[in-house]
Amino acid sequence: MNTRTDSSSDAVVATSFEGDLRRYLRGLGGLFVFLLVWWVGAVMTQPSYLVPGPLDSAHAFIDLFGSSTAIVVPVVGSNLVLPTGLAHLVQTLLHYVPGLLLGASCGIGLGLLMGWNGALDDWLRPLIRVLRPIPPLAWIVFAIVWFGIHHTGAAFIVFVGAFWINFYGAYGGVEGVSSELTDAASTLGVERDLSMLKLVALPSAAPQVLTGFRTSIGRCWMIVVGAELFGAPGVGYEIINASNNLAMATSVAYMFLISLAFLCMDVGFRLFERRALAWR
Repeated sequence: MNTRTDSSSDAVVATSFEGDLRRYLRGLGGLFVFLLVWWVGAVMTQPSYLVPGPLDSAHAFIDLFGSSTAIVVPVVGSNLVLPTGLAHLVQTLLHYVPGLLLGASCGIGLGLLMGWNGALDDWLRPLIRVLRPIPPLAWIVFAIVWFGIHHTGAAFIVFVGAFWINFYGAYGGVEGVSSELTDAASTLGVERDLSMLKLVALPSAAPQVLTGFRTSIGRCWMIVVGAELFGAPGVGYEIINASNNLAMATSVAYMFLISLAFLCMDVGFRLFERRALAWR
């Protein structure tokens, strides 16, 4: 009996490994095809600087870390000297992270309350429908007037983008809570709305809430580049600045830097998500 069990377990592990290996090989194949098409397009494009090839872009990426740049740390006011690429990435993070966290917190909080409380939903739903279609970048003019051209203005734009993504993730998660769960909780003595929200609605909505936050991590990287178009310091500003000087390889290098930062954050959050939802 034990021999059969061990054999089936080994077969399952081997099948899983083969499936993972097959996916990785397909991913590498897709990446290779992309690089090949990119290289051919760069060779055929004239003048050559319009579409820098993979090698030129890789050299430009390495050059980002070949010199140092001093940046000013907000609030503290002290100078921080870092490799140029890392310095501009830190500048972006100084408004990306606060905007993302504040927007996600407010969006999740309001989404949970509106999804759970019907009266509050009735009051605020018309306002939500009016404000939701407005793109985050449309608020740039107000960000400049209210906060100026610096980190706070860019953080406000990121805040708007993160707010709506997380709001609808939390709102949909709470709305989808099964009535059977609430009935069972009531039978077990959970009667107060706050207790029901904490013990039933939050755990049930957690998968959608976390999915919304993970989505906002990527979306806000797109938004932050647009937010830096009006002059806020960071990677997005450097992309535009390099393209204005026709240094397209440098622009691509900064785009790689954004992708690398996003991949690190996404992988880290996926690991956290698996642990947080291990009970499923």
